[in-house]
Amino acid sequence: MLNNLLVYITNENIYLVANWGVVPFWLLLVFAPNYGLTKFLVQSIVAPLLLATGYCYLSYDLFLEKKIFDGFELYGGLDSLYSMFANETLLLIFWLHFLSISLFAGAWIVRDAQKYFIPRIITIPSLVLTYFSGPVGILIYWLFRIFFAKKISFND
Repeated sequence: MLNNLLVYITNENIYLVANWGVVPFWLLLVFAPNYGLTKFLVQSIVAPLLLATGYCYLSYDLFLEKKIFDGFELYGGLDSLYSMFANETLLLIFWLHFLSISLFAGAWIVRDAQKYFIPRIITIPSLVLTYFSGPVGILIYWLFRIFFAKKISFND
């Protein structure tokens, strides 16, 4: 039975489930940031744990294939990074990493905006940009935050 299930757990299926699976979380952040369901699913550790499950599965699969460090040259330059991402599983692991971190950042934006009474209409562009480009959305939010919080703060 387990072997029959493992046939469906492919890199492509993990990619599709993760990509489409984060969309409801982002929609909750944008349209229902104050609801209990959003706080439970998105503003807690639940969403990153779900993505971490796929991350751990893929890492374990690489370990079993004894390919965990094949081509893993993260700091060797752009050519090394390019060749590392030629490995589909490593590319997918880093994509899950990006999805998890950007969702975590989006949840932080929502919580921080509530703390400083930043209108939701102002946070929506930042959330959309964070979803698509991570750091750019955080930068835009931070600039709005300076205006609303009336202070420049780098550590809260």
